[in-house]
Amino acid sequence: MKIALTQMDIIWENPAENQKTCQRLTEEASRNNCNWIIFPEMTLTGFTMNPEPFRETITTSPTKAFFQQLSTDYNINIAFGYIAEKNDKNYNHLVCVEHGKTILEYAKIHPFSYGDESKHYTGGDEILITNLIDGAACLSGFICYDLRFPEVFQVASEQATVIFVIANWPEVRIAHWYTLLQARAIENQCFIMGVNRTGEGNGLQYIPSSVAFNPYGERLTPESTDELLYIDIQPELAELYRKEFPVREDRKTRILIT
Repeated sequence: MKIALTQMDIIWENPAENQKTCQRLTEEASRNNCNWIIFPEMTLTGFTMNPEPFRETITTSPTKAFFQQLSTDYNINIAFGYIAEKNDKNYNHLVCVEHGKTILEYAKIHPFSYGDESKHYTGGDEILITNLIDGAACLSGFICYDLRFPEVFQVASEQATVIFVIANWPEVRIAHWYTLLQARAIENQCFIMGVNRTGEGNGLQYIPSSVAFNPYGERLTPESTDELLYIDIQPELAELYRKEFPVREDRKTRILIT
C-alpha cells in the first residue's frame, strides 16, 4: 500500500488556486504508482473561521466532486478535508475517496476551542471505520485537535490498522504533533499517517511536518521539505504485532471513579 503524504502550502481562502496544487500533486503521486494521496485539513481554504462562503452540503459538494473526479482520472485514492453544512450548522470534515467513490466522511469530534473553532463549527459525534474496497486495510481517520484525545483512537483501533490524521497544526506546537502521533501509533499498535500543511495562514506559521509511524512507533518518513513524501506499508503487520504483543487484551475500558 503505497501512500503519498502531502506537505501543501495552502493559499488562504482561495479554493481555485488550491485546486490547481491538488491536481498537480495528485498527478505526481499517480505517476509514482501510489494507492493513496492524503491532503491536509480544510484542504482548499486553510483553517478558516469564516466558514459561510465556503461551506457545502454533503450531497452536492463541489469539493467532493472535484476530488472524486481526480481519483477517477488519476486512478488513485484520496483523503482531503472541507467545510460541510447540515441543518445550518458547519462541520469540519475528513473525506476518503476510493476509486472515485466516498467510503468515509467524518465530522471532527473535537473543535479547537482555544482557536475559536467551537464558535463557528459543531463537533461530530461518530467515529468511523471502513474496510477498503480492495481489501488492503481497515481504515479510520481524525482531524487535527482530535489527536489530543487518545480515547477516540482506542475505539477506532479496535478494528482499524491504518489511521489518517489531517491537520493545520502550527509550528509553535509542532513538538506536540510529533509526540502525540507517535504515541497514538504505539498505544494502538497501528499505522498513523499525520498530514500537515505548510506556509502561512491567517497569521500562523506552518512547517513541513507530515509524518508516518508504524505500529512499533518507528518513524517511516524522513525530515524533508518536499511537497510529497512516499511510504510503502503492509497494514497486515499491525494485526501480526497485535497477536504477538496483545496489549489491547489488558485494556480496561470501564473504570469506576469514587
